Amino acid sequence: MNRTFRWRLAALASALALVISGFAAAPAQAAIWSTCDQWGNWTSGGYTLYNNIWGSGRGPQCTWANSPTNWGVWANHPNTGGVKSYPNSTKWSGKRVSALGTLSSSFNVSVPTSGVAFTSTYDVWSSDNRYEIMLWVNKYGAVGPIGSFQTTATVGGHSWNVYRGTNGSINVFSFLRTSNTSAGTVDIKAICNWIRGRGWFGDVTMGNVQFGYEITSSNGGKDFVTNNLTITAT
Repeated sequence: MNRTFRWRLAALASALALVISGFAAAPAQAAIWSTCDQWGNWTSGGYTLYNNIWGSGRGPQCTWANSPTNWGVWANHPNTGGVKSYPNSTKWSGKRVSALGTLSSSFNVSVPTSGVAFTSTYDVWSSDNRYEIMLWVNKYGAVGPIGSFQTTATVGGHSWNVYRGTNGSINVFSFLRTSNTSAGTVDIKAICNWIRGRGWFGDVTMGNVQFGYEITSSNGGKDFVTNNLTITAT
């Protein structure tokens, strides 16, 4: 057996072990769907669930679902800087801010609170991806928003510290809840109108409404469970 073949065999065995460990971490009741694929996704009931392991220096991660509104993630990302992944559930809006009927969401999560760096966050996009609204409902570890602090605002049912900045050509508005919460309802329409009222964007068409976990580190393997999530877009 030559050296190159032995190296490839060892690499294959290591990769297989990571996949097996990821599936083992998913709860036994998750019989509907699961994946450890980097870009694995599943669509059901108007939602699309994404594993979405996109950052550099990432480790293994698996996402499972009992239903479109009850799902979770096991992730083992090293304790290094930089976002590794954003597993999330997504629903499309497709309406201008002025034409929104309801754009809201309720969430209930169970997340680790030590030995991790992550946020539980909404990521709301305009349809042309020029504008991004991040709504951090909880955060742990060394994580921070894009841009600079603008103001504190009570809108959409919560009190936030508001930041504004850019990520390349994308205008980013980050709303960091002033205290962590694991459950609640967010009136996203009200937040869109608040941003429009400040002149930060016009009567834009809203696109994807996402909720998930922006994970920087979860060394040793951590579970992030979405007990319930509903996104209402009318």
